[in-house]
Amino acid sequence: MGVKLTEPATASTAPGRAATWIRPLAVASLVVNILIVLTGGVVRLTASGLGCPTWPRCTDESFVPHGALGIHGAIEFGNRMVTFLVAAVAIATFVVAWRLGRPSVVRLALILGLGVPAQALIGGITVLTDLNPWVVAFHLLVSLAMIGVAVLLLRRLDEGDGPALLTVPAPTAWLVRVTFVAGWVVLYLGTVVTGSGPHAGDVDAPRNGLDPAMMSQLHTDVVFLLLGLTLGSLFALRATGAPARAVRAAWVLLVAELAQGVIGFVQYFTDLPVVLVGLHLLGAALISAALTWLLVGVRDRA
Repeated sequence: MGVKLTEPATASTAPGRAATWIRPLAVASLVVNILIVLTGGVVRLTASGLGCPTWPRCTDESFVPHGALGIHGAIEFGNRMVTFLVAAVAIATFVVAWRLGRPSVVRLALILGLGVPAQALIGGITVLTDLNPWVVAFHLLVSLAMIGVAVLLLRRLDEGDGPALLTVPAPTAWLVRVTFVAGWVVLYLGTVVTGSGPHAGDVDAPRNGLDPAMMSQLHTDVVFLLLGLTLGSLFALRATGAPARAVRAAWVLLVAELAQGVIGFVQYFTDLPVVLVGLHLLGAALISAALTWLLVGVRDRA
């Protein structure tokens, strides 16, 4: 009789344990995806992009760096090791999501999991192409997209699984969507500016051949457009009685954009010091998160 009582209790508590763990794991997914953006930035800013000159091995003979590769090899190899941390969190998130039993949550966790080998492959291509700036840019953009998926997962935990229903008037929702698109144009142009600038990841890495001053000006112009759209979204959300989460997301996005703008202007006029460039990269990750938070904040699911 004792066995019969214990087995149903254990089975019934499994979804409860999954519900307890899924949110911390979703937060961890967001954190580690931001972390790998930062460690990738360290690789580039220390000119360690070819510290391990091949892939998937570090050298033709070994998976780990040897003394001759110096600090650059250690930095590049360290970034590769962070991938295993991201993978561990992604696997744990998927397993718990599976036990939770919500298909929409499982799908998002699966996307985060599949993003790990995809990013590893793209990272390998960047090394094998000697840090082609367009491939490096794509590598960063995929990481920024994974940050957005992690935010989407966190939001889905507070929603149901029914169809998405707007919680604001349609024109306001469209303004938010245009803001989201403009934000991603800014992020993309930021990678193009970087690809034309001095921080190539290696002293011999190629540049994209575009004029840095011209691309910086274009990037700045779209940033001002994004700021205007964000302010417009904030005013519209407040005027239409939008949910508090949407208004908060708009405020967070606006603050992140202003901080990112200040850092961008200072780094441009101080010849791109590595510390400020690193902070600018962190800002890009936070803006990706804030853009997604705002986008999903104007709708709900039953």
